[in-house]
Amino acid sequence: MSLTDEAIRDAARRLLAAEKSRKQIRQLSIEFPGMTVDDAYAVQKALVALKVAAGAVVRGHKIGLTSKAMQSALNIDEPDSGVLLDDMFFSDGGIVPADRFIGTRVEAELAFVIKHRLSGPDCTIFDVLNATDFVVPALEILDTRIERIDPETKATRKIVDTIADNAANAGIVLGGRPLRPLDTDLRWIGALCYRNGQLEETGLAAGVLNHPANGIVWLVRKLAPLGLALEPGQVVLAGSFIRPIETRSGDTIQADFGAYGSVSCYFA
Repeated sequence: MSLTDEAIRDAARRLLAAEKSRKQIRQLSIEFPGMTVDDAYAVQKALVALKVAAGAVVRGHKIGLTSKAMQSALNIDEPDSGVLLDDMFFSDGGIVPADRFIGTRVEAELAFVIKHRLSGPDCTIFDVLNATDFVVPALEILDTRIERIDPETKATRKIVDTIADNAANAGIVLGGRPLRPLDTDLRWIGALCYRNGQLEETGLAAGVLNHPANGIVWLVRKLAPLGLALEPGQVVLAGSFIRPIETRSGDTIQADFGAYGSVSCYFA
């Protein structure tokens, strides 16, 4: 850890203020050149704590940067994670208030609804599949409270910026047809993703670490040293298998998962 406790708390307060005011802050990686991944997760933890203290309820987790292409682009060798809160959930086919966010993007992925507690450093893919109640198609809404490109240096945000900013999470839409995790080979579930009726992206769930449940394995093992676990009823976004789709007010986003249903939202 290179950041002081006060610096961590201050960064969390500024991120929360940026979210409320919809005015981005400068990259923390520029302000703190020696910032580590552990520092970033400490800021994220402080940010979530501020929200919980204000009444938010933890509903689950998200896993990001699960594809080799994204990891290579950021020069990292593992995913990142963030926390899902109750005010991030939007109805399938419903309205997402665009003026609540700064600059949204949307990804398609699978969400795992946990049935039994998952914990420990030795978690396996079989443990995850056995502990999962349902898997459902999902859209993840991304936003960034930190500038993507610094106007002065033109530097792009780093992995520590994204992690501190709760892994860029802003919202989640669950939809489609819930399925049991062993009813099909999850690797071969694909999605056709449309913006306003135009096909934008396609992908297969195998793009997430060869199997979307592997993202959950990584998260459980990551939480284990912290004494944390995935709890019954929690929702876990396993990771996107498409590139993010830029959105703006007036856009309708739909992800067609074929036999497994579809999920959509409208930005108004």
